[in-house]
Amino acid sequence: MSEMTEKEMNTENSTEQSLTGREVLKMTGIKKQFGDLEVLKNINLCVRHGEVVSIIGPSGSGKSTLLRCATFLEKIDGGEIIYLDKKAATTSHSGKVFYTGKAEMKEIKQYFGLVFQQFNLFPHHSVLKNIMEAPVRVLKRDRAEVEKEARALLEKMGLADKADQYPCNLSGGQQQRVAIARALAMKPEVLFFDEPTSALDPELTIEVLKIIRQLAEEKMTMVIVTHEMSFAANVSNRVIFMDGGVIVEEGDPKEVFGNPSQERTKQFLKSYKE
Repeated sequence: MSEMTEKEMNTENSTEQSLTGREVLKMTGIKKQFGDLEVLKNINLCVRHGEVVSIIGPSGSGKSTLLRCATFLEKIDGGEIIYLDKKAATTSHSGKVFYTGKAEMKEIKQYFGLVFQQFNLFPHHSVLKNIMEAPVRVLKRDRAEVEKEARALLEKMGLADKADQYPCNLSGGQQQRVAIARALAMKPEVLFFDEPTSALDPELTIEVLKIIRQLAEEKMTMVIVTHEMSFAANVSNRVIFMDGGVIVEEGDPKEVFGNPSQERTKQFLKSYKE
């Protein structure tokens, strides 16, 4: 090995080490109410670079609301949200929530991608245009370069032959894979999934989970709200169990699924198996 190659290797290793463990998202003391209903009660969540965090729990536990607060689709009623050391939302001593200015918020929003339950593709755009639209319009990137990357993403999703199709001509599983490609086209630091397979039948679910598994192997930082327990157990670095707007338990998937410490977690997992 030449000295130059060794130096390059050391640089690459140190870069990897500096990224590992870096906080991509930090949410502290998050509160959210809808009228008199407290949906999130003092939630703390930290997501580190390369980590896959699965959030499980019964319906109405606050899982999707937490994701919607993290991606600014809902405004928090208390707490702090930080992306890569940039404060997106803070709460004053008087309890008033302040969000950062428009320019910085635009930048922060580019740090994450969100894949919805219902795909949310533009029906009047081709598959290729769905993927290219945001990088070209929002990031003002070169169209030819974006198209090349978009086609590579379609290849990765197993959809290279669907570039000129429209969403209505695709199965649900194919539409969800296009939605994942569209999110990845923005090169986000973290990808959020809100029940990505809930609208799909079992056969199509396998297609989508295979892609998410592949992304996990590539060390894509992901937060996944899911009801697929075996998937969460096998793919996640950390599992969070929520109920009643609080985090009841979190930890290594083997511990949470194999030996949960909280009675509520045990009840939920038992009922799920049944």
